[in-house]
Amino acid sequence: MKFLREWLDRSKPKFEKGGKLETFYALYEAQDTFLFTPGEVTKGPTHVRDALDLKRMMVTVVLALLPCCLWAMYNTGLQAHQVIAAGHALPIDNWQTAIFQWVGLSFDPTSVVACTVYGALYFLPVLAMCFLVGGNVEVISAILRKHEINEGFLVTGFLFPLVLPPTIPLWQVAIGIVFGVVIAKEVFGGTGMNVLNVALVSRAFLFFAYPAQISGDRVWIAANMIDGHSGATLLAQTDFATPALYTSDLWWNAFMGYVPGSMGETSTLCCLIGAAVLIATQIGSWRTMAGVVAGTAALGLIFNAIGSATNPAFQMPWYFHFVLGGWAFGAVFMATDPVTSSFTDKGKLIYGFGIGAMVVLIRTVNPAYPEGMMLAILFMNMFAPLIDYVFVKGNIKRRQRRLAANA
Repeated sequence: MKFLREWLDRSKPKFEKGGKLETFYALYEAQDTFLFTPGEVTKGPTHVRDALDLKRMMVTVVLALLPCCLWAMYNTGLQAHQVIAAGHALPIDNWQTAIFQWVGLSFDPTSVVACTVYGALYFLPVLAMCFLVGGNVEVISAILRKHEINEGFLVTGFLFPLVLPPTIPLWQVAIGIVFGVVIAKEVFGGTGMNVLNVALVSRAFLFFAYPAQISGDRVWIAANMIDGHSGATLLAQTDFATPALYTSDLWWNAFMGYVPGSMGETSTLCCLIGAAVLIATQIGSWRTMAGVVAGTAALGLIFNAIGSATNPAFQMPWYFHFVLGGWAFGAVFMATDPVTSSFTDKGKLIYGFGIGAMVVLIRTVNPAYPEGMMLAILFMNMFAPLIDYVFVKGNIKRRQRRLAANA
């Protein structure tokens, strides 16, 4: 580390103003701050000092995401191995299968190693493509605008692959992340200035631009190229009119994540582990998460009580919403985004409640689109500033009245 520190110090003059590589100062600064703690400190008594900087915050969120990443690889392989074990043919012209067999592994749904390795061959290329393309967009933007490269994209680079199906074409991953970073963040001024969640904007773009690959009504497992196998995700294939379907076994399997779906969204348990990390470090707001839970339960109970003779989705027990689709992942990692969510304490509760209520509304009233977390969060992102404005103005008026009363 001493060698790196000395090398960076020797190179710094070349990147500073007037140096030969002044244009690329953002690249130098990114390496320096990533490898070492910045040497600058605040001066004077008016500054707030905090040990938590942007780098530590982003790294902590990534650590909270690790259980979901590991599950993404394992469950992707598991779903494929189960289909193959059921007697379906191997995927055709599939490089992942060729590499898997070349290393000497066999398709075995009972083998954690085999499932994880096969799933990693789907997840890791998507993750690498996201960082390769999105990271370069961040660098180019920083150079053109002459500002520092920050760690904001680190979390987006993990979130986006986790909300994608394993069979998503890599060129679509590249287009989606470019759209999200440029349109949802850079045009607003970069990290900390965006109104909408970048990863969700990227996914929404793919949802509307390429619905055949990401619509949610096809099998989102690594075996969807297998001959003779077709189907849908758990939310899309659920027969809401069959009360016998809602068993404790189904709920438990969905809670653990043993279901097809987007790679990192299926396990509610892994999301809860991440939630514990975010709440313990005070990076993710428990108020926002509690609001999502309350909104989901409230509207779910209302629809259960109302019922419908024409829409069987009204009959799905309210507690099933917590374990299906991307509800848990969205509530923990997307809704709590400190940039795009409400920042007032009461506002976080209202903001979260709106997300929870809207996801149930979309799932129930519009069965053609059984998932709803993405649209619910993006919708409430737009109302977060208004919610905060109302509470801030109300607080100011209360203080003015107290001041007038004590005058």
